[in-house]
Amino acid sequence: MQVEVVLAWPDRYSAVLLDLPEGATVAEAAAASGLMQQNASAAIAIHGVVARQDQVLRAGDRVELLRPLLLDPKEARRRRAASAAKADPAS
Repeated sequence: MQVEVVLAWPDRYSAVLLDLPEGATVAEAAAASGLMQQNASAAIAIHGVVARQDQVLRAGDRVELLRPLLLDPKEARRRRAASAAKADPAS
């Protein structure tokens, strides 16, 4: 079965098309791509949905190596709210 492993970060993009045996897992695809060795990945997704390492792949799946978050989402929301409050003191 064919699957694609993608690393798409702001500064680079790499994609590897792999032919894996039926029953291959996310971890096996990531290792076979060689992209994990070059880059620290915070999580892995299949078609944009976070996946477990032991999840079995299906033909045509796109495995995405996700970069670590630069900022905690809650902290980002607090900063946006504080910035908006400063910009509009009437609120």
